[in-house]
Amino acid sequence: MARLFGTDGVRGLANADLSPELATAVSAAAAGVLAEHARAGGRRGADSRPLAIVGRDPRASGEMLEAAVTAGLSAAGADVLRVGVLPTPAVAFLTDRLDADLGVMISASHNPMPDNGIKLFAAGGHKLPDAVEDEIEAHVRAGQDGTPVGAAPRPTGRDIGRVRDVPDALDRYVAHLAEATPTPLDGLHVVVDCAHGAASAAAPRAYAAAGARVTALHAEPDGWNINDGVGSTHMEALTRAVVEHGADLGIAHDGDADRCLAVAADGSVVDGDQILAVLALDMQERGELAEGTLVVTVMSNLGLHLAMADAGVSLRTTAVGDRYVLEELRAGGFSLGGEQSGHVVLPAHATTGDGLLTALRLMARMAQSGRPLADLAAAMTRLPQVLVNVPVADKAAVGSSPEVAEAVARAEAELAGRGRVLLRPSGTEQLVRVMVEAPTEGVAGEVADRLAGLVSGVR
Repeated sequence: MARLFGTDGVRGLANADLSPELATAVSAAAAGVLAEHARAGGRRGADSRPLAIVGRDPRASGEMLEAAVTAGLSAAGADVLRVGVLPTPAVAFLTDRLDADLGVMISASHNPMPDNGIKLFAAGGHKLPDAVEDEIEAHVRAGQDGTPVGAAPRPTGRDIGRVRDVPDALDRYVAHLAEATPTPLDGLHVVVDCAHGAASAAAPRAYAAAGARVTALHAEPDGWNINDGVGSTHMEALTRAVVEHGADLGIAHDGDADRCLAVAADGSVVDGDQILAVLALDMQERGELAEGTLVVTVMSNLGLHLAMADAGVSLRTTAVGDRYVLEELRAGGFSLGGEQSGHVVLPAHATTGDGLLTALRLMARMAQSGRPLADLAAAMTRLPQVLVNVPVADKAAVGSSPEVAEAVARAEAELAGRGRVLLRPSGTEQLVRVMVEAPTEGVAGEVADRLAGLVSGVR
């Protein structure tokens, strides 16, 4: 049976894979499990009620799922604070700031509108460890009518959870972002693509509050238009707008605003690796880069590794996924990490990736240094990267193939330190991803195609 939780919560086609019944069951189970953890850890007394924060992105199915999640939480005896449409990192922040036991964000991030998801945060606004997700999943699979197995009987009367709204939730989040922005942005003109998503109200307001002049694109969500050819997965309109407006930069968010990519004044795209390079050098200069270390994933461009080595910054590398970056940051006490996709984590100010915080820190570096974004991003040179998704009969057979291992070793010897090869099995499909970086696109493509042909024939 497939695992209920994926790499970022529970996700699927809304009202089909992700039904209201499942949303109710997951939220009820999460309330029960995390309340038990809170009592066992001394956070709550035996008779105190758990507290949950619930937010969502603007997609239409979020209204239905918010009702189901709220019902599940209150039926499990948890009090609920609804914060409305907010970015995922705002829900994580409020989970911590309002001393809640559980945060629930209803969003499918950059996925198309018909999808939706449930992301869970524990006390402090941290993503759940795998073991806690497994515990919740076990209750969901074995429970009846959304009641976790082993939990107390459903509360009645005064013990049913109460539901309230938090009208100043956005105010609190924007104020938090202002506190985390080290330099006023006066004089900067930013175009922000909100993807008709959760950033639509928050991002223009936060950037203007920090002093920037803001031109907002795709900030009119109607429930159906989220991520529809816009945002961080479709940068064309933002690139044109930055050039047409003569802006200093552009910022592109995804549907729940936990990531951002940027566009320089000349229209060139600045990816997550380049943003990490800019922020790492800024923090190194300020003495804020803990242990002189940046945390990245195996997919980060070799150009970032080379640039950081030149600057005397150490790199820690994790598996793909922001949860693994977060785990490494917490384990090592590091202060900056992220992914090429634009998920950037600054643990001193956020417990998860925060696209708005990332953009504000990037713009603060521009304002403080007086340098344009293209100049700052030139601190690293992106090596051409080719990624080929290869359908295979058996991912494990590819991983254990001596012939494939020998071919990879030969390719790396050919590149002689000027590139690299990475073969990575998909976590959800019968695919092996062949990634090659090299000094030129032609060399990268030739090596990738050669390896892909070999991988596809493994049985």
